Amino acid sequence: MDDFLMRIFEDLADRVSGPMKFRMILQPVMAAIFAIRDGRKDARERKAPYGWAVFTDSEHRRELLQAGWKAVGKIFVLAILIDAVYQFIVLRSFYLGEALIVAAILAFIPYLLIRGPVNRLSRRGGDSFRKGGL
Repeated sequence: MDDFLMRIFEDLADRVSGPMKFRMILQPVMAAIFAIRDGRKDARERKAPYGWAVFTDSEHRRELLQAGWKAVGKIFVLAILIDAVYQFIVLRSFYLGEALIVAAILAFIPYLLIRGPVNRLSRRGGDSFRKGGL
């Protein structure tokens, strides 16, 4: 088990400096763009910040998660595909678990971390923030 975890951590660490490292910036930026768009929309519609609502609003959790998946699902799938290409080039193998971890880190986490604060900032910033800011 220790060897398995060490391989995963080493493989994940190698992705940061290996070939195709541009995706470590590009994919979180794409997720951030969707999070900003959706956070501003949430603010206009006076919805609760996304991450908070997912964890506290059990009645609407399923709808919220479906909306979040709809927003970042393509980025998530793209992250898996790009990681698969990376793995075949560098590792000469494919590890689905590693691809899922990388996709979650590059797509879901930035989306969750950005959407709620953008909602709050949009509400506080007033019309000038919504029109000309992010």
